[in-house]
Amino acid sequence: MKKPLTSGTSRSPAIHCLTRWSGTGKPIQEFIDTIIHESDLKPEDRRLSVMLVMGVLRRQQYLDTILSRFSKTPLRKMKPLTLTALRVGVYQICFLQRIPDSAAVNETVKTLKKARQPGWLLKFTNGILRAIVRQKKTLPSPETAGPGNTPLLEHPAWLTERWRNHFGVSQMEEICRINSLEPELCLQANRSLTDVKQLTSLFCRHGITAIPGRYAAESLILQDHRGAVTALPGFKDGLFQIQDQAAQLTGLLLQPLTPGGRYLDGCAGLGGKTCSIAAILPPEASLYAVEPDLRRQRLLADNLLRQQLAERVIIVDQDLQSFSSSDPGPFSGILIDAPCSGTGVIRKHPDIRWNRRPEDLAANRVLQLNLLQTAASMLAPGGVLVYATCSLEPEENELVIEQFMATTADFTLTSCREFLPESAAALVDDNGFFKPLPSEEIEGFFAARLIRKNIE
Repeated sequence: MKKPLTSGTSRSPAIHCLTRWSGTGKPIQEFIDTIIHESDLKPEDRRLSVMLVMGVLRRQQYLDTILSRFSKTPLRKMKPLTLTALRVGVYQICFLQRIPDSAAVNETVKTLKKARQPGWLLKFTNGILRAIVRQKKTLPSPETAGPGNTPLLEHPAWLTERWRNHFGVSQMEEICRINSLEPELCLQANRSLTDVKQLTSLFCRHGITAIPGRYAAESLILQDHRGAVTALPGFKDGLFQIQDQAAQLTGLLLQPLTPGGRYLDGCAGLGGKTCSIAAILPPEASLYAVEPDLRRQRLLADNLLRQQLAERVIIVDQDLQSFSSSDPGPFSGILIDAPCSGTGVIRKHPDIRWNRRPEDLAANRVLQLNLLQTAASMLAPGGVLVYATCSLEPEENELVIEQFMATTADFTLTSCREFLPESAAALVDDNGFFKPLPSEEIEGFFAARLIRKNIE
């Protein structure tokens, strides 16, 4: 990917990031890392650029609704660069009060000019944005811009229809509303080095307000933080990591952890849950973390080292199937945080709603079941197997467990409730599954806890 030219403001990298991402199906973070974080912008301008990207993704339907009122040219006939530039301009006009409307218009036009777009297109863009500014006070809000003055859902129809069928109209609309909000920063205190009380005091001494999370004992919420997490006091010392409360609670489901036990995180990724488990390992216990991707493996190692947990974890640079074939011996507990559609974490990753397709669910299910079966083959009798996703979709959750149980006789399903704090009891359903829906306090998630029977 070519490195973009920057215009000295946040708009140009944001526009280029969204344009290059459009239609690729790839995570937007890949483009943010390459185009924005590697640009020559000042740190505060980088943060604004990322805010513009994420804001446009969260409010795309509203932005298009407004643009359609002012453009004689149908949006579907516009070039991706033109449409993206207009969306970024309108987002600033409608949602960012601290940015003057004139700057939003002028910098958008400058970006197109720098991209050598024709003069007529510059006039077209300028005209639409200035017309929107003039009529700004008469524009409908996102809550009334839908058909019949209804709220815009800001999600593709196939997804909202699924949620309508699964959760009902009211809950579906609430999930969509939550996903349009900017997420608060949720941290997990590193239990091996500190606790929530000490970490709260540290932040307070630096003028940072932190409040305890509602569900997870080690969680702290920084509601108004907008700067770099790496600049927070205690970060370099490994006193915390970024981790949503749902993910924090998932690690507890491997309990009871026993001294000398052998544990496995079969899909470690960047190591959020790996670190959560490592921090509560009893004496002489070991934890293996499977991560075949070299980039993620490197970040996993850095995360463990920063939190002073590296000596407790053995990183496996293979995929789970290859590791299983090496006959690593039975494990006391295994966590499979399976790759999935991610529909429970759209608030944090707004590109997911536009990247996913209905057919993805069936393909994911095949992979998820394979991971679960592979993990089962490595579990000791009496051992705990936790299956987790950040998906809201039954095909990736209950139906995977149902199919696994139908084909694997020596496992029993146990309730997650008794291994979670009382504060999280309401997040476990009648079948014993851990199933929080997205809210302002927690991400959408799913986890099931299975035990391998002791067969004589």
